[in-house]
Amino acid sequence: MSSAEKTFKSIDKIVVSKQQSEGAGAMVRRSIGTYELRNLDPFLMLDEFYVSQGAGFPDHPHRGFETVTYMLDGSFQHEDFAGHKGTIGPGDLQWMTAGKGIVHAEMPLGDTLAHGLQLWVNLPKSAKMVPPRYQELLDKDVPRAKSENGGVVVKVIAGESLGVSAKVHTYTPIYYLDVKMEKGNTFEQTIPDQYTGFIYTLSGTAKFGSNQTQPEAHSTLVMSRLGNTVNVETTDSNVHFVIIAGDPIKEPIVQHGPFVMNDQKEIHQAIIDYQMGQNGFENAAAWESEIGQRRARAR
Repeated sequence: MSSAEKTFKSIDKIVVSKQQSEGAGAMVRRSIGTYELRNLDPFLMLDEFYVSQGAGFPDHPHRGFETVTYMLDGSFQHEDFAGHKGTIGPGDLQWMTAGKGIVHAEMPLGDTLAHGLQLWVNLPKSAKMVPPRYQELLDKDVPRAKSENGGVVVKVIAGESLGVSAKVHTYTPIYYLDVKMEKGNTFEQTIPDQYTGFIYTLSGTAKFGSNQTQPEAHSTLVMSRLGNTVNVETTDSNVHFVIIAGDPIKEPIVQHGPFVMNDQKEIHQAIIDYQMGQNGFENAAAWESEIGQRRARAR
């Protein structure tokens, strides 16, 4: 892209995430999914979570969307009703497509505080009832991009940055980039015009967007749809943030807790399917996770 074609996005809204309880004793800073930031199509929710031993997210269902768990520190154990289980360690990624139905549990492992991000991505109507699937990458296998001077490092979870492409495949075009910048650096990232996009800040300070917004940590910065590039500049501080953007699906969204469909009738059917153990939830009634039972015994 030539400089003549480049148009910069501004930051149109800033919301600071406050801590709240979630699950069984877990603490989260909710970004997308709050009253101020409801359903930024195609994104449904973003939580920065902190989970200590004895807390977590016991057995629960999902249908109609994807959950993306990205660990920053500590480890999470995962187990579902189809026998899939494993551990998500520091820097690891799990991109889970719930599709027609998943029941699973997510619990911390060890004494280190489990700290990470979980993003909920909506699925288009054509994919809401696909079979569940997992895309899992260890930290070492997540592609990385660097600026020429090494002052900007990007983990490319989805999409593309600095000429490096992600390994995961998404149902709709998405960018998910974990960016670390040293002080005194600049960074420009292409985000297509009309995409829904936001930045979530984890630590440090920087100037974001064409209006050089300087937010505090744990802030959500909603980018303008107009423009095809977001720019970031650091001065006297290192900064850590994620950029998340996607092509809007532009379909009706009806959400009832862990079920996200296109109309109320489909939500009603999801509840019936889960309660009756049918249409994707065949194993739900008889299944209990080992990691969830372990927590119950320890209480």
